[in-house]
Amino acid sequence: MNQFFQNYKGIILLLTGIIAGSIAGLIFGNKVEVLKPVGDIFLNLLFTAVIPLVFFAISSAIANLSTSNKLNKMMGVMAAVFLSTIIISALLTILAVRIFPLHENVQAIELTETLSEKPFGDQITSMFTTAEFYELLSRKSMLAMIIFSVLIGFASLQAGDRAAAFKGFLNSGNEVFKQVFILIMKIAPIGLGAYFAYQVGVFGPQLFGTYARSLGVYYGVGAFYFVVFFSLYALVAGGATGLRVFWKNNIVPSATAVGTCSSIATIPANLDGCKKMGVPDYIANVTIPLGATLHKDGSSISSIIKMAVVFAMFGRSFNSADVIILALGMTVLVSIVEGGIPNGGYVGELLFISAYGFPPEALPAAMIIGTLVDPMATLLNATGDNVCAMLVSRFTEGKNWLQAKV
Repeated sequence: MNQFFQNYKGIILLLTGIIAGSIAGLIFGNKVEVLKPVGDIFLNLLFTAVIPLVFFAISSAIANLSTSNKLNKMMGVMAAVFLSTIIISALLTILAVRIFPLHENVQAIELTETLSEKPFGDQITSMFTTAEFYELLSRKSMLAMIIFSVLIGFASLQAGDRAAAFKGFLNSGNEVFKQVFILIMKIAPIGLGAYFAYQVGVFGPQLFGTYARSLGVYYGVGAFYFVVFFSLYALVAGGATGLRVFWKNNIVPSATAVGTCSSIATIPANLDGCKKMGVPDYIANVTIPLGATLHKDGSSISSIIKMAVVFAMFGRSFNSADVIILALGMTVLVSIVEGGIPNGGYVGELLFISAYGFPPEALPAAMIIGTLVDPMATLLNATGDNVCAMLVSRFTEGKNWLQAKV
C-alpha cells in the first residue's frame, strides 16, 4: 500500500487539491473568485518555465547523439514504426471524437479577447518561424522555438569537440530546468485547487459532465487500441505466433506500467518481455529505452481528446481539415517533447495551447484530463514499445525473424 502511494503520490495529491477546490467552488460559488490569483500565479510560473525547459531538453538531447553505421537501418525502421503508430492512434481518436462529439456537453467560455482565425498559410508560417529572435522566447512561438532548439542541437553535434563547453552548458541547463519544473509542480495541488474552485464557482458543475464524457471516450478508445491494434501489430510482426508470444509475455510489463505509472520504470520489464518475445538484443536495447521517451501512443490519444475539449470550451470547431492536420503534427511533437521531461504531459498541454493561441484558462481543463487518464496512457505508452520492437525486428531482420527465435 505504501509503495502504491509512492508511485501515485503526485496524482493523488493533485486530485485531492482539485477535488477540494471543486467542493469549495460548489459551496461558496462566486465568492471563490478571491482564489483566482493563486491559480494564475501557478499557471504563470508554468508558462514562464516551459520555454527554457523545452529548449534545453531538445537541444541537449540532439547534441549528445552518437551514430553507428550498424544501427542505421534499424534506427530508420524504428523511427518509421514509432511515427506510424502515433499517427494511427491519433487518427483513431479523431474518428472517435467525430462519432462521440465532446462539444455537446461543453459550455463555451466567453473570452474578453477574440481568438483570431488566420488563413492556413499564415498559421503555418507563424507557428514554425518568427521574424525576430526575441519572439522565440514567447510561449506563443513554441513551435518556432522547438525548431530553433533542433537546429542548435544539430549545430552542436556537427561542431564536435569544439562545442564541448557549449554542450556542457546545454546539459547543465537541461538538468537545472528539470528541477525548476519539479519545484513548480510541487505547488500544483494548491494552484490547480484554487483554479478549479474559481472555475466551478463561476462556471458551475456542468464542467464535470465535460470531464466524464471525455474520460469515457479516452478509456474506450484506449482499451480498443490496446486490445485490437496491438494485436494487429503483433500479427503483422510475426503472424499467429507473434500474436501469441506478444500477449503471453506482455502481462508483466502491463502490470508494471499500471502499478508504477511510469514508462521509464517499465523499461526493465519491457526488456525482459522483449527477450522472451524473441526480439534481438540489439533492437530491444535501443528501441525500448528510446521508446520510453519518444514513443507515446497513449499520449497521442489523450492529446487529441484534450485538444477537442479545449476547442469546444472556447467555441471553436475541431472538424476542419487544417485544424486536424495541425493537430496530427502537434500530437507527434507532443509525444517527442514530453518524454524526457518530468510531468512531460503538462508540457505537451502547454505546447498545444500556446501553438493554437488559447489563453491560460485552457490549461487546467487539459491538465485534469491528462491526470485522470495517466494510468491508461502509461499502459499504452510503455507496452506499445514492446510490439513496436517486434515490428522493428520484422522489417529489419526479415519476415522469418521470429521462427529463428522461438
